[in-house]
Amino acid sequence: MSTQPKPDYSFEDYLAAERECVDEKHEYVDGQVFAMTGASFNHNLITANLARHLGNKLESRPCTVLVNDMRLRIDAADACTYPDVLVLCGEPRFHDNRKDVLTNATLLIEVLSPSTEGYDRGGKFAVYRGLPELAQYVLIAQDRFSVDVFTRQPDGRWLLEAHTDPNASVPLDAVDCTLALSDIYDKVRFDLSAAEPDR
Repeated sequence: MSTQPKPDYSFEDYLAAERECVDEKHEYVDGQVFAMTGASFNHNLITANLARHLGNKLESRPCTVLVNDMRLRIDAADACTYPDVLVLCGEPRFHDNRKDVLTNATLLIEVLSPSTEGYDRGGKFAVYRGLPELAQYVLIAQDRFSVDVFTRQPDGRWLLEAHTDPNASVPLDAVDCTLALSDIYDKVRFDLSAAEPDR
């Protein structure tokens, strides 16, 4: 069986088409375009919990919390993604004067699903490491208490801290605050996960 060649797109071609899309979102990695599917109830609930609690904790600080629809351009990897949660401390930098594509981030959070977990842990993390100002990358399971925090060290290595205790708090040193797992998973029912579609 032969493999069909995949079309390659320039980032500018992708961006022009993406800006015209009204009912779909696509991510872009090195010439390839990938459609994003809808998110499950738990996925949306966790994202909303994160936005609310992080937003409250960072209210009086020069940090902004954005969810789902903010495009993030990673020039070093020729990629553009829609992180589940993006926190930016300091001045935003944009790809162009449309101001709908950020090029910097301090903290990125992805909520995992069975269809994306491998990519979020591997390929997407490799893409995100191309952001020089990114200080932490957080992966959150939606089917169990599990939060993995990757923190960039001064020598460029990334240190993993895994949190699975429902009573634990997760230190987010990049934005100088903590989040309780009980807040992240507020109202989440793990028994819903198996019956819901992936993201």
